[in-house]
Amino acid sequence: MTDTHTLVWALSSPEILGAGARAALAGSWFTASAANLWELLLKSRKPGALIADPIPWWEKYVTGPRIPTLAIRTAHIRALANLPELHKDPFDRILVAQALAENLTLATKEAALARYGAPVVWE
Repeated sequence: MTDTHTLVWALSSPEILGAGARAALAGSWFTASAANLWELLLKSRKPGALIADPIPWWEKYVTGPRIPTLAIRTAHIRALANLPELHKDPFDRILVAQALAENLTLATKEAALARYGAPVVWE
């Protein structure tokens, strides 16, 4: 699965990805998360937004190609409740919780997220 920046880069500008993330994502199907769309939407009106109009972008790059999208479920919230306060970004935290609950590797540039014990890949 991917964090939000990695998802956008993987689908729109794969050359930005770290070599490890690029290889991992190119070698298999990956999973997006409803949290990715949520984050894109909430941050879309801020200066420097990653995606200015996230709904059409999501439909073109995620829904259209049928990239599997993980909903936020009760098991993910339970995993989130057990995470220590190592990182403040709520979107990164729910993505880590989803990765842990689903036994998925998280493709992210945020090396600090590995401190939660979820497998991460970038370089």
